[in-house]
Amino acid sequence: MPNYEHVFICRQDLTSVQAETLAEEFKGTLMDNGGKVIESEYWGLRSIAYRMNKNRKGHYFMFKSESNSTAVAEMERLMNINEDIMRFLTIKVKEHAKGNSIMMNSKAKEDEERG
Repeated sequence: MPNYEHVFICRQDLTSVQAETLAEEFKGTLMDNGGKVIESEYWGLRSIAYRMNKNRKGHYFMFKSESNSTAVAEMERLMNINEDIMRFLTIKVKEHAKGNSIMMNSKAKEDEERG
């Protein structure tokens, strides 16, 4: 099965628990349609470079998955419908990188510097 990376941004006025619940729903959609989520990351509430839908921040998530195109299309359709999702991007990759993403590594580095 093809490998995909999915990144999406939720509205800032959601609590982190609500945003995590929303991410779990999309994971379930992938799994229900024959896909497999290999890894998921919550990058936190981060600033956005420009205003989107009157929001300056958003909850960022990333999934690494192995799924067929039908599962990905269904998840993207549901993200398009959901008003809590501001933007999403799905990329087909040859293979997944091992370990954490660059965003998680930079977040850990920032936490170390703060003490």
